[in-house]
Amino acid sequence: MSTRAEALARRIEEGAAQLAAFVERLSDDEWNRKVRDGRTIGVIVHHVADVYPIEVDLARKIGSGTAVNEVTWEAVAEMNANHSKKNAGVTKAAALAHLRANSKAAADAVRRFTDTELDTAAPFGLSFGAPVTAQFVIEDHALRHSWHHLARIKQALGRN
Repeated sequence: MSTRAEALARRIEEGAAQLAAFVERLSDDEWNRKVRDGRTIGVIVHHVADVYPIEVDLARKIGSGTAVNEVTWEAVAEMNANHSKKNAGVTKAAALAHLRANSKAAADAVRRFTDTELDTAAPFGLSFGAPVTAQFVIEDHALRHSWHHLARIKQALGRN
């Protein structure tokens, strides 16, 4: 097993655990509060969980040397809007269970990356076609995502 892959996996787990620990203590009113993009905190938590498999799959493709140009920020915005509508009433229990299951699966998948795969670069649409490594994709998406949204949630609640 790659020591780098293990470190990345642990950081994914850490971010998800911090997000879960914070939102577990929220009241129902807080859970349903909207963040600055208009989605509720509950929808955001479910969203983070929902995209882990997508983010890892993108990194896997890049790690195989395959360009991923079809994934753009416009496509992400559309996916997020559809997710928000579909999951508007998500419960805290359901979102947290989804977060825990998918973050574990993502971390386990990342653990299977080799150093060669982590170091492989290919053009990536979310980086505007720049050739980035699979490790970068993992760090910038699956790993960073929970941290990013936790910061936004705290900001929306005035708990910076």
